[in-house]
Parts: sequence; structure tokens; C-alpha cells
Amino acid sequence: MRIALFATCIVDAMYPRTARATVAILERLGHEVVFPAGQACCGQMHVNSGYLPEAVPVVRNHIEAFESQDYDVAVAPSGSCVASVKHQHPMVARSCGDAALEARAEAVGAKTYELSALLTEVLGITDAAAQLGSWFPHNVTYHPSCHGMRLLRLGDRQLNLLQSVGGITVQPLPQADQCCGFGGTFSLKNADVSTAMLEDKTANIKATGAELCSGGDASCLLHIGGGLSREGSSVTTLHLADILASTRENPVSVTGDVLVGGKVAR
Repeated sequence: MRIALFATCIVDAMYPRTARATVAILERLGHEVVFPAGQACCGQMHVNSGYLPEAVPVVRNHIEAFESQDYDVAVAPSGSCVASVKHQHPMVARSCGDAALEARAEAVGAKTYELSALLTEVLGITDAAAQLGSWFPHNVTYHPSCHGMRLLRLGDRQLNLLQSVGGITVQPLPQADQCCGFGGTFSLKNADVSTAMLEDKTANIKATGAELCSGGDASCLLHIGGGLSREGSSVTTLHLADILASTRENPVSVTGDVLVGGKVAR
């Protein structure tokens, strides 16, 4: 297949290795990955804060960027950004009365998948160790993000893939379905509430005894990782894509570094 990568803002700015891991996984399966160069923010920060008119040009830019490429499906290592493309973009177009833009948004959204959904629903991946060569001999726990659970209804797709990685031990996370408190601009506008929610989440993560917490949204992992670091915890966070890309030959450390010959690859 020809697959368009939607990198997302936080992955591009903070975790580019996760975008590279996503590409590595898909190329390992024999697919071609293309990158629509005009892509930028999906606009969910605007929409979540109620700025629908301001979101219109952002949504239009995303649609035009992905219409400019010939591809079968698009993928992003982010449930929240894919939820924005699938659910918020048509809503934004409707809000400004642009029926043509709404139809274009629906068409782009229909071809856009969160990584675990693409792997399981389209590409038939059920065993990461056997089909991807994934190897990650560490003790981890897993946080499911809100948009993935509630808007995309991913269910256990991410968790099942994680559990099928070779050498891994996955510890159940108490109150896993509770929000970590990030919520984009929510964490800025409601900092005290966000911090209290984060403290509950980090306490549950540390209680598992895991070395790290994985998940499918870099934004949540950024928030959780920051909380763990400020608490002086040695527990880290690592995106599901990085773990799936890890192999015996080129393993990924708990900090996300790819190791070649026992040394960090540069």
C-alpha cells in the first residue's frame, strides 16, 4: 500500500523518533510511506477551546495537504489527532456553512487511521513478535488515552499489540480508563485540576512496578512523563510505535534510544 504519514505537531516537535518508528514499522511490512509536506496542526486545540472560525483555515490546510498526495490510507501515531480529523473537521466545515469543505473533510477522514487501528483492521497485524519482529524485554504498563477510547473506540487494539511484543511484560494499570489530566489547553486553563488528575495517574503507574508507561498519544505521554520526572521517579514514558519498532537486532531502550551494537544510534 501507499500510506501517507500524518506526523502531528507534538510528535514532530518533541518525539520525531516516534514518527520515524511509525515509518519503520510500515516499511518493514513492505508498504511505501509518503509525507504530505503541507501538513501542519490539525486544529484540535482551536476546536477544543471553542475557536471554530479560527479553526477553518487550519482544517482547510490539512485537507489540501492530504488531497495533494496519491495514497491509499493515511496514518498518525495519535488517537486525538485522528479523532480531530475524523470528527472535528467535518463539524468545523459545517459550522461555517461550507458543504463542499465538509464533504472533502469526510473523504480525508475516512482514509485516516490511528496506528493501531491501521495495523489491526487494515494490515491484519495481531502478533507483533511474529509479524513485525517486535522485541522489547522490559516491564511496562499501558495508559489508554481518552480520545482513542471514547471517540475512536479503539478498545484493546493498542494493548493487544503491546502484549504480543516479544520479551515484554505488561502490568495492568489501576484505573486505566481515567484521564491523565492533559486535555490540551485544559492543562493550562485548569492547572490545579489537571495536576490533581496527573498525581492520581502517576501514583497508579508507580504502583504497578513497571519501568515505563506506554500509550498511543505523545501528548498524554509528555504530560505523564513530566509528572513522573518532577516527582523524581525513574519510570519513563514511551510511545507504542517505538516499542513496536524495537527488534532484537536494533532494540530500543526505555528512554526511546535505538541501540546498534549496544550503543545509541545517531
